[in-house]
Amino acid sequence: MSVGDGFDVRSLAVTYRDGHHLEAHRHPWAQLIYARSGVMDVTADRRLWFIPPTRAIWIPAGIEHAITIRGEVTLRTLYVAPERAQAARRSLETLEVKVLLGELIAHIVSVGMLDPTVAQHDRLAGVLMDLIAAARGMDLVLPLPADLRAARLAEQMRANPADARTLAALASDAGASLRTLQRCFTEETGMTIDAWRQKARLVYSAAALAEGARVSEAALDCGYQSPSAYIAAFRRQFGVTPGQFEGSRFRRSPASANEPIQPGLKLLRPDLEGGRLRSAIIKVE
Repeated sequence: MSVGDGFDVRSLAVTYRDGHHLEAHRHPWAQLIYARSGVMDVTADRRLWFIPPTRAIWIPAGIEHAITIRGEVTLRTLYVAPERAQAARRSLETLEVKVLLGELIAHIVSVGMLDPTVAQHDRLAGVLMDLIAAARGMDLVLPLPADLRAARLAEQMRANPADARTLAALASDAGASLRTLQRCFTEETGMTIDAWRQKARLVYSAAALAEGARVSEAALDCGYQSPSAYIAAFRRQFGVTPGQFEGSRFRRSPASANEPIQPGLKLLRPDLEGGRLRSAIIKVE
């Protein structure tokens, strides 16, 4: 019997409050994690992924990951049985969620679980895999250094992207010389500190854009004084302008915008329970 216990896809809908943290865990299924609103920080494979609305993260089976919530996050997660997940042909990465994929996720959540012996469910699972396989990836990830001093510096730069202090001053606060930390970053992330800092700023701004910030606001909030310099750097990093990225946000249909949430229920960890995952719609207060 497969890990999925006969089901191809299971679903989970949860609303999390700001600051909620899901400790590191793993699943025997592949997982598509998508937030209708809010931003998630997902740590996996010694990398930090920023997942804003209109983006999702595909996590293959067995990969350990932790999630931190920024703002109120309306989470929609699909768990895909290993046999079906092979069709996605994807590694751990961030995916663009266009209208069709977003609405399909919402529909599958309303169905609950997809049984491959039901013809309609089998077709839905097939379309889901086709859309995941075709979705455009986006580099909203930062490699994380292992050295504790370098990790402190990375957290400083990530938490306050508009900080205009010099790298030497930031390194001093982290407890090491700039030369030492430059070596750590290059060896452990493959990036210089300056390159890491710039990418962190741009990734932060992409999350702000996805939540509705104007281009000028995103530029200032991530430390750029010139909108034109910000736009040029954004295009070099992501291959699109901030305006094009912002324009990828879509309006939800009335049906999916009002998906039912049952308040007051405790979070049930989406692990195996009696050999199978039970779909749920829950809210974490």
